[in-house]
Amino acid sequence: MAYASIHLIFFIFLFPIHALAQNNGTVAVGRIITANETSSPWLSPSEDFAFGFQRLKDCDMFLLSIWYNKIPDKTVVWYVNTIDPVPRGSKVELNSNFGLVLRGPQDEALWNSEFTSNQVDHGFLNDTGNFIIKGGSDKRWLWESFRLPTNTLLPFQELETGSRLISRQSETNFSRGRFYLRFRNDGNLVLATGSVLTNVDDDAMYYESKTSDPLNSGYRVIFNSKGTIFILKKNNETQILGPVSTSVSTSENYFRATIDFDGVFTMYYHPMFSTTNSKWSALWSMPDNICLSIKGERGSGACGFNSICSLTNDQKPNCECPERYVLLDPNNKYGSCIPNFTLSCAQVEPNSTDEEVYDLTVHDDVGWPSASDYEIINPSNESFCRQSCLQDCLCAVAIFRNDSCWKKKLPLSNGRVDIKLKGRAFIKYRKSDAPNFNPRSICPPVPPVQERWKDRITLILVGSVFLGSSLFVNLLLIGTTCFGRYLIFWKKKIMIHPNTNAVVETNLHCFAYKELVEATNGFKEELGKGACGVVYKGEWQKSSRKIIVAVKKLDRMPRDAEKEFRAEMNTIGQTNHKNLVRLFGFCDEGQHRLLVYEYMCNGNLASLLFCDKKPRWNLRSQIAIEIARGLVYLHDECSTQISHCDIKPQNILLDDHYNARISDFGLAKLLATNQSSTLSGIRGTKGYVAPEWYRETKITVKVDVYSFGVMLLEIISCRRKVDDIESGERANTILTDWAWDCFQEGRLDILVGNDFEALEDELKLERFVMVGIWCIQEDSTCRPTMRKVSQMLEGIVEVMVPPCPYPFSFTSQG
Repeated sequence: MAYASIHLIFFIFLFPIHALAQNNGTVAVGRIITANETSSPWLSPSEDFAFGFQRLKDCDMFLLSIWYNKIPDKTVVWYVNTIDPVPRGSKVELNSNFGLVLRGPQDEALWNSEFTSNQVDHGFLNDTGNFIIKGGSDKRWLWESFRLPTNTLLPFQELETGSRLISRQSETNFSRGRFYLRFRNDGNLVLATGSVLTNVDDDAMYYESKTSDPLNSGYRVIFNSKGTIFILKKNNETQILGPVSTSVSTSENYFRATIDFDGVFTMYYHPMFSTTNSKWSALWSMPDNICLSIKGERGSGACGFNSICSLTNDQKPNCECPERYVLLDPNNKYGSCIPNFTLSCAQVEPNSTDEEVYDLTVHDDVGWPSASDYEIINPSNESFCRQSCLQDCLCAVAIFRNDSCWKKKLPLSNGRVDIKLKGRAFIKYRKSDAPNFNPRSICPPVPPVQERWKDRITLILVGSVFLGSSLFVNLLLIGTTCFGRYLIFWKKKIMIHPNTNAVVETNLHCFAYKELVEATNGFKEELGKGACGVVYKGEWQKSSRKIIVAVKKLDRMPRDAEKEFRAEMNTIGQTNHKNLVRLFGFCDEGQHRLLVYEYMCNGNLASLLFCDKKPRWNLRSQIAIEIARGLVYLHDECSTQISHCDIKPQNILLDDHYNARISDFGLAKLLATNQSSTLSGIRGTKGYVAPEWYRETKITVKVDVYSFGVMLLEIISCRRKVDDIESGERANTILTDWAWDCFQEGRLDILVGNDFEALEDELKLERFVMVGIWCIQEDSTCRPTMRKVSQMLEGIVEVMVPPCPYPFSFTSQG
């Protein structure tokens, strides 16, 4: 009995203390949570909210976040959005000096709540979902999660001017997305797209509250306990955003307002006491129609470029690619679309008209803003509008409306369905039965010439039986056909290899030297110089059209010109990819060796990167991805593996849309399918040459990976491989060394020269730098393949922290 009494006394006195420690929301200094499935989060007093790590779906990564704890799907309402999700074994601690400190599995610092001026006393997660850190002698608030919102606003939370919500990339990807809700310093609340984070949002804005009156501007956005969001003005007037009133009980439901990954700002509610997996219900949203609300001339709109946006029943955008277009990223249905065919002035085959190669699909009430327009025909009719687009190699889409025809070229921005348009869109596509239809074909091997001739002769002999009973006519036909074929065959053989018995068939056009002299006006306009020749601008009369071409004259190194010519012609003549420069034909006449390419009007990448005005980060990063795709094609998708051996900015050309095209295959090395490496003399350009060229080791396609890594760092920093750093720290700095130092010191702002757009896209910036460092690893076996590089750049696979790229060499760390 006495023993039971003692137990009862202990229970009466100690249970409240234990319960207080568990449920009052207080977090003592030194408390730690580890990223795994068994760790316990810190709970609010009601246990409605939890703070800790959530494991992401479909991957072994964890998100430091705050979530609704009592509903089945554990909806996240706040998370650290300045870093990627962290690996298993990472830890968050409430530190006495720095507040919340997040460290990786190797104890590396990843994030902290960024204050050091006060002594932390404790943390507290309250029942509104706000995590607060208190400290100092007066136990005041030092930090709170409500002041650093991510994509969600909660009841009792307020936004002050300068604050913003940023969408995440998708439902499952918590990286920063394309949309944001920002309370500008002038008191105006706006919804906008892109990475424009200055006070000038107008071109990308699709909602504004118009509360920027200097005499009575808005100064606070409030989500009150009754489920209403409103803007409070300086004179205490309120402007309600929504909803004005609701029949949904705030005492029985959870509420949140989120800018979703699709750009719609939506208020949701969820029953508090639901034990089933019920979903959040939308109570109110803005804008009413995001497809039609985004009207700016820049950016992709609610969906990606070349996509068409329509509205679903729940006011969400539905994004679809036009017929014969496919998603650039198959995993992102809201992303950009690309044609699954080649649309170019250089793609119509000889002796074929545009109408024979292309056709049009028809879409009613589909339109794009005027940003893509390059010609308006007024007056016009529907038939003329169709034909005009078909016969115009620049035209990707024609819009007919109100007796006018608008012709547009790619990329198409802000595509949408709008019944008010009362017009038709004609979207061009390449017919499936046209030659060279599939731009993603993988260099099919060419059957031996002798085998093809056996087949052709057999067909001729069989066919002759049906020509009639005259043996003489049949023999005459067979003889004439064979003789003609023989002459063509022999002419091609002499043209290509006049001094050998080797035969290489090609579909390339064979130019006469005189023809190219006339095309270039006597080689008058020089476009550039290479190691073995000069490139001139020319004009080729092809059928009824004139095509601008670049003519490469191989005459600067007579001894190696023949080898150079054959290598480039045989290599690029078999390739077909949108990120490679297309070779139209060649001239092999006497001592003259010339190659005729499609003309790239925007020059080479070097002229874009190393000029006074730094190109935009989005353009630079897209160019890097396109170059990687081109190299993946050469390395993995051709029947004969091709190592380019001279990847550098001067050999990357830019078309009229600034799409990257790899050029200059003169140093290319062909690797057979059963051969992954070769021994060879040094090839390439100093600064881009992989270390194995200087050693007695075998050369593989990894030499291209190294060169690409150097060039990627140039694309990121807009600095040459050896450059004078403006900060004055050192002169003639080697870019690869300097980039490694900046990465180690966490000073990527120095590397990109305070490029605001790149720094705002910090997750991609860091990812690109890490990929570049992986590519320049001195040990070639440590470098990723170009396929892996491409996937890492596009964010498809995770990029691990790279090691020092020079483990075998001494590099200065000054």
